[in-house]
Amino acid sequence: MRMRKYLALTRAGIIESLQFRLSFVVMVIGNLLYLIVVYFLWKAIYASAGTDVVSGMTFSDTLIYLVLATALYNFMEMYAVWEIGRNIQTGKIVLDLLKPMEYRKLLFWSYSGTFVMQFLFTFLPTFIVVAIVTHGAIPMGINLLFFGLSVIIAVSINYSIDYIVGTICLYTESIWGINIMKQVIVLLLSGATVPIAFFPEPLKTIVHYLPFQSIYNAPLSLLLDADPQPQKVLTTLGIQLFWCVSMMILSKAFWKASLRQITVNGG
Repeated sequence: MRMRKYLALTRAGIIESLQFRLSFVVMVIGNLLYLIVVYFLWKAIYASAGTDVVSGMTFSDTLIYLVLATALYNFMEMYAVWEIGRNIQTGKIVLDLLKPMEYRKLLFWSYSGTFVMQFLFTFLPTFIVVAIVTHGAIPMGINLLFFGLSVIIAVSINYSIDYIVGTICLYTESIWGINIMKQVIVLLLSGATVPIAFFPEPLKTIVHYLPFQSIYNAPLSLLLDADPQPQKVLTTLGIQLFWCVSMMILSKAFWKASLRQITVNGG
């Protein structure tokens, strides 16, 4: 019965996504322009380096990584921060809190339909095109299973971070600046804009134990590894699970402690 409620929210999210087809087209065009910039930028970087391999990655490796990272970002981005901020500013948050479902779950499952659509129309086509164009540069084996598990955990971590940042709106009543800062930090330290392999050694070590790299770098490192060693798989998934549970507990505790700050509509 409980799962039926969640699936009803997923179905509603899919229907809502289908109503905004133009926004999908605009997003695709924007991503293509971004990837063109990325291509020429990294082509220039490798040309200036005077070598085919930089930090253990070829130009092809780097481009594949960044294209898939962009596709993952489009798939996993929920814009939950904006939704929480709008709900707080308009007072709708009070009505949501009265519903017979925990607000954290309500928000997540309301966006689950968007996950389905983004996976089918952004990540999956990108994955297929990259696999075909690169003539099998993406391994097709047990790594796909590990990648799938890693992405599921990454979605939870990403959502918890968004939920924590969204909760800050209870104090500030404005979220734009904080969310922009969050996006910059997450995209940089997760390896979505610059592969972590290019980070200087001390920073690289620190970043590997932060929650951000578990969002994009961890799944991609498992996906692009043709022969993943058990130790690497267990370490990667273990770190992800640790941050998944930790961020979930932290986000719930922060939300519960912050609810007393609600003052919408003069309340």
